[in-house]
Amino acid sequence: MELPESHQNIVHKVCRIYTRDRACYDDLFQEISIQLWQAYPKFRGESKFSTWMYRMALNTAITSYRKEKRYKHQMDISNFPNASIAEPYDGTSDHQMTTLYQAIGELNDIDKALVLLYLEDKNYQEISETLGISEVNARVKMNRIKKKIKTMINP
Repeated sequence: MELPESHQNIVHKVCRIYTRDRACYDDLFQEISIQLWQAYPKFRGESKFSTWMYRMALNTAITSYRKEKRYKHQMDISNFPNASIAEPYDGTSDHQMTTLYQAIGELNDIDKALVLLYLEDKNYQEISETLGISEVNARVKMNRIKKKIKTMINP
């Protein structure tokens, strides 16, 4: 059986999509890790391990994100002068990547998850299994998301 440590990059990617600062990133990473270790003994192998891990990470991130929004208003400090926001784990400063992640951050929870899996080169069957939607629905949603992101980046 595979171990969550061997697929840790999945957790990093989910955390990057669902958080805007380092403290939230670290908290979410810890919460996902705890959930994975608690659920690991129940993994039955009915799907690929990476698919199961994506589903666990995404469900934890979405639940955490919704709880966070309910209890406090987050302020985006990027608009303040001299504001410094720590980059998650890779520190990339590439303008195109930053713009893409900002656009993805504006999407709803399910669309963020779909884009993340798509960017991971998951096929539509894996995406549909992970998100619990049909393959056709995944394809249609992805086409709509692509158009939406394109207009967000190039208005």
